[in-house]
Amino acid sequence: MPSSQTIKGEISKVGRRPCTSAQMDSPCSVRPNNSKTVDGDLEPLRPSTEWYRPLTTPIRPSNCMARPKTKEPPASYGPSLRTTTRKVEKSLCQPSCSAGMLESLIYMARNAVGRVKEMSEEIDWDSLTFSLTPTDTMYLTETSANDPWMPGSLRPYGAIPMSPAAGVLNYGQGLFEGMKAYRTSKGRVVFFRPEENARRMQRGADRLKMPPVPESVFVDAVEQCVQANLKWLPPTGKGAMYVRPLLMGSGPILGVAPAPSYTFLVYVTPVGPYFKGGVTAIDLLISEEHHRAAPGGSGGVKAIGNYAPGMMPSKKAKAAGFAEVIYLDAETHSYVEEVGAANFFCVKDGILYTPELTGTILPGITRNSIIELARHNGIEVVETKVEATFAMTADEAFCCGTAAVISPIGSITKGETKATYGNGSPGPITQQLYNQLVGIQNEEEEDIFGWLHEVPL
Repeated sequence: MPSSQTIKGEISKVGRRPCTSAQMDSPCSVRPNNSKTVDGDLEPLRPSTEWYRPLTTPIRPSNCMARPKTKEPPASYGPSLRTTTRKVEKSLCQPSCSAGMLESLIYMARNAVGRVKEMSEEIDWDSLTFSLTPTDTMYLTETSANDPWMPGSLRPYGAIPMSPAAGVLNYGQGLFEGMKAYRTSKGRVVFFRPEENARRMQRGADRLKMPPVPESVFVDAVEQCVQANLKWLPPTGKGAMYVRPLLMGSGPILGVAPAPSYTFLVYVTPVGPYFKGGVTAIDLLISEEHHRAAPGGSGGVKAIGNYAPGMMPSKKAKAAGFAEVIYLDAETHSYVEEVGAANFFCVKDGILYTPELTGTILPGITRNSIIELARHNGIEVVETKVEATFAMTADEAFCCGTAAVISPIGSITKGETKATYGNGSPGPITQQLYNQLVGIQNEEEEDIFGWLHEVPL
């Protein structure tokens, strides 16, 4: 007897009571409109327009859709894909599962493994750049303004339902994070301080009046997303998997006010090394016309609205032959704040200086790690207001962030004045900190701070 049957568009488990007409009209009914049975099994489902609907309809386990007959992936696919298949099947009968989620999960379980293998084998890891390569799977969960966050589910990478009146589209109520997963020299897959990303997003959520995502939910989400896309993770030394968590006001709202509902999602993409062929110094231009943030604003959180205004000055600088712009403070136009989307450091007489956090500068996780590492090495670190004129007389300068870790600065130009550092190579302290930090991330040096977080496979 077939393991599943289609009854008026409904799928019910044989051996259970078939769905009645009353159940079909109930809020918990499941109606995938493109499902069929083939030889007693469910045909692989492609996400249809019905898949693009809010995940708000709860499905009781007793009315749960029949599980598709997923095959255990062979050992060659790696443990994470086998684990992902089991997680997908388990998700199908969770109380929080919804109609649209069920359909997308079936599609992923039946189709993702083969596509991941096919597509990942086509990647030329040596030619991989720091750019977007769509993968197969993302993580998504939703909540209302007054409800707690619940664990979400994996689903195929793709478009998400969004009202044109969504708070994030109309009023910019949204945050994002940037982090990486690596294959280390010891063969492990690790994150670098993911708990700090979770805490920074929580601080941003408080600033933008969004429900903060619990650290446990955040870490579980990024772990699941990496596990499900493990075949896209570059080999050791060939790059990393860039992980992008997003928190946004997805519910409709008219008037400047917090959205009624929120979406937290995570997607990943493989990226190549930021510097191919070794670390090289960059040339920067001080922007005297534009500012990144103002006192009392949102410069201290990773709000999505902080980044688009920087595109024009960045484009102008690049057209003039510079890698990026340096932003000064908006009050006095004298103090260095950030380099594009990176934090700034300079070295003078063996002392490491960096702009203090005053609410207009993003508290970078790489920045914090460099400060801890430098102090551990016995280097004096001063967090203070750094005048542009002082920075241009420094012995070394660099900027830091998730993408490049540390980027040495070869020159800084302000108006008609140009300051150069070294001969285009990193200074000794810059090089030392870069080697140590990258060494810890790759497990080539001891992780004395406990910064690495292993992804369970």
